[in-house]
Order: sequence, then C-alpha cells, then structure tokens
Amino acid sequence: MKKKYIAINLILFAVLYLSISFNKEFVRQLIGDNHITGILTGSFPNFMATYIISLFPIAAILAKKPNLKNSRLIIYMVAFIVFLILTAEEFQPFFGANTVYDIYDIIANGLGSILAILTFELLLQKTKLFKMDE
Repeated sequence: MKKKYIAINLILFAVLYLSISFNKEFVRQLIGDNHITGILTGSFPNFMATYIISLFPIAAILAKKPNLKNSRLIIYMVAFIVFLILTAEEFQPFFGANTVYDIYDIIANGLGSILAILTFELLLQKTKLFKMDE
C-alpha cells in the first residue's frame, strides 16, 4: 500500500516538472509575447509549484486516515507554509529559480495554495473518505 502513495507523489512531481518545462519551452515561446499572456506564462511555474507541493500530503492522509479535523489542519498548514516559503523566495531568492521580484508570482502562489485546499475539500466530498460529522 505504501508503494501506491509513493507513486502518487512521484506522479505529482512528474506533473510539476513536465508542466513547468512545457510552459517554459513551448507555451511561453508561442503566446508569451503580449502583456497578459506574459504574466500568465511567467507566473505559471509558481502557481504549479505551490499547488502540487501543497498536495503532497494527500497521499499520507489517504494512507493514515486521520480524523477530518487533523486532515484539514495538515493540508491547510502545508499550503500556507508552501505559500510563505515561495513568497519569501520572491524577496530573497534562495532556490535559484527566481531572480526578479514579481507581485504576479506572489498572487500565483496564493492561488495555488487556495486551489490545493479546494482540491482537497472536493476530494473529501467525492470520496466520502471521512464522515462529515467528525
């Protein structure tokens, strides 16, 4: 069973890597030449990184099945911490990926965190993994 959840995280990492690479090599080249699409393609890596990394704990939650309150706390805190780390990286680059401060990247980080939380909540509703009265 553990292998299944490790595989889920590897798939998430592959989606992150491939989507950022595809954006950089193809999408940005094709449509990143005007202001709006430049902002969207430029902030896409931040959005995807925050979204995907914030989803990593879902595999562990599925494996352990803690109560609903603890599961929400885990996902909400991870999403917030990822948001803080990637936002701090906008001000003081320490991963090396970011070289220029950009408010749109911070907005993309926030949207990625929010979407990760919404994805988790949707997953809870669809799978009925937890009893909603917990």
